[in-house]
Amino acid sequence: MKHLTASALIGLVTLAMSGPATAQDAKAGKTVFERCIACHTVAKGDRNRAGPNLWGVFGSTAGQRDIGYKFSAALTNSGLVWNEETMSAYLENPRKVIPKTRMTFPGMKNPDQRADVIAYLRSVTQ
Repeated sequence: MKHLTASALIGLVTLAMSGPATAQDAKAGKTVFERCIACHTVAKGDRNRAGPNLWGVFGSTAGQRDIGYKFSAALTNSGLVWNEETMSAYLENPRKVIPKTRMTFPGMKNPDQRADVIAYLRSVTQ
């Protein structure tokens, strides 16, 4: 009887952990990021587009990476260090975080989508 109870408990825990996708889902983030690929690339050594290549962005100071991209003075002088929190705030409303940024993206209001995009970026830009 104890063996059956332990098996049932393990089954319930496994079921609870395998629920629907939640925030910070890199696969979902890749799908959301497709709206960003007109301006950004993510692979190491990829060229810049209208926006910079995002390889190695996490942990860097905004506008300070030497990647052959002309960052705006607003971004370069912001002192912002890219991490999950700063990236989420910037993706939510770029012009609120860095006034006069050249990024024309109006913002991503859904916090789950932002978390998913950040998870995707983390998975491909390190």
